[in-house]
Amino acid sequence: MIKLRNIEKSYRHGLSQTFVLRRVNVDIQPGEFVSIMGPSGAGKSTLLHIMGMHDSAWNGEYWLAEHPVHQLSAKDRMKLQKQHIGFVFQSYHLLDNLTVYENIDLPLSYRDVKKAEREGMVADILDRFNIVGKKDLYPNQLSGGQQQLVAIARAVVAKPSLILADEPTGNLHSDQGREIMELFARLNDAGTTIVQVTHSEANAAFGRRVIRLKDGWVVDEV
Repeated sequence: MIKLRNIEKSYRHGLSQTFVLRRVNVDIQPGEFVSIMGPSGAGKSTLLHIMGMHDSAWNGEYWLAEHPVHQLSAKDRMKLQKQHIGFVFQSYHLLDNLTVYENIDLPLSYRDVKKAEREGMVADILDRFNIVGKKDLYPNQLSGGQQQLVAIARAVVAKPSLILADEPTGNLHSDQGREIMELFARLNDAGTTIVQVTHSEANAAFGRRVIRLKDGWVVDEV
C-alpha cells in the first residue's frame, strides 16, 4: 500500500538547514493498522501529511498503491489522493457553514458521482454511524465527539482504501476517544488500511504495529 524510501523534510534558515525528517524508510501493507508515535517535534504529523499528499516539499521516494508519488504532477497526485485516501484531522476541519449532511457529501461532490448515487452513499454513512438525526445540524451544534464522528464519516464516505488520522482523539474525553478507536478497529477489520499519529499507548494498542520517531528518525518499529 505504502512504500517510503529515504524521505527527508527540511527547512532553510539563511545558511543553516533544519531537518524535520531524516532518511525515513517505511513499508505499510494493505489492511494494516499502524500507529506512528514519538515525542512532540519528532516529525510524526509531518510524515502523515506527506503520506496524505498535503505536503509536496520533501525529498525521497514515495509509492502509494504502486504509484510513484514522487514522480507525479500535482494534478495526478490530487487524483491519486482522492482515489485512495481519507484524512481525519485532530481539529475536525468541518465547514461551519455546512450541515452534517453537506459536510459528508462534500468529498463526493469533488468526484464524478451522480447526485442520486451520492445521496445513497451519504444516507448509508449516516445510518452506519448512527447520526441520521444530526444530518441537518451545523458543527457548532455538535459535541466534540460528534464532530469527530462526522469528520470520520466524511473521510470514509467515498470508501477510501487508506485512512490517515492525525491525533484523532486528541480533543476528546476518554469515553469518546475509545468509541472513535473502536470505530477505526471495525473499519480496519473490514479491510481499510489505517495509519494514525497518536501520543496514546492505549490508542496504539488498537493497531498491529508501532513506528516510533525521534528527532525525525525512525528509531523503532515493532
